[in-house]
Amino acid sequence: MPYSKDHKASVRSKIVEAARQLFNRYGFDNVSIDQLMAEAGLTRGGFYAHFRSKEEVFAAATASFLSGRGAQWRSEAGVDPSAGQREMAKRMVASYLSREHLEAVDAQCPLIAYATDVARSGPQVRESYRDLLQAMVGLYEANLGETDKAARRRALSLAALTIGGMVVARALPGEPIANEIREAALADANALWLDCEPAHAIA
Repeated sequence: MPYSKDHKASVRSKIVEAARQLFNRYGFDNVSIDQLMAEAGLTRGGFYAHFRSKEEVFAAATASFLSGRGAQWRSEAGVDPSAGQREMAKRMVASYLSREHLEAVDAQCPLIAYATDVARSGPQVRESYRDLLQAMVGLYEANLGETDKAARRRALSLAALTIGGMVVARALPGEPIANEIREAALADANALWLDCEPAHAIA
């Protein structure tokens, strides 16, 4: 009896989630298809029923974060991307640049974990990474309460600070300067709020 569509989708999701965590830990080049399938509790032969290449599953793992582990993480942080409230952008920044996020390697955002790998990957992977980045920028932009042009510029600055600070901090695990970098990025990101607060709100 052939497997149902639900079963196939479930197996594919299991492979994608295993891939996301392994790529987070070891990077693209250091993860084999055999290792990936073993992590998912499946045999190597089943891989090609779902993906044509390791790069294809890499793109899927990147894309999956937004509605998977990322959605869970935003919920835990009390971030509602559609709220249209500056508080949501602030919560996003605080959670993204937290020590907990830095240390949770398996759960870490692909924008941090995959940055160097994506630069060497093909168009499909870069597209999924770009879409994830645009989702972050869009969240900031929609919740800053500014004019379109000002919100876009500040949203891009926030994305650069939050992602860039964590990429550098992740590169030096356990080093005191890693935490200093993370805290400096958080302080500078928070300083941006002062620039966009209405004058009557700054006492």
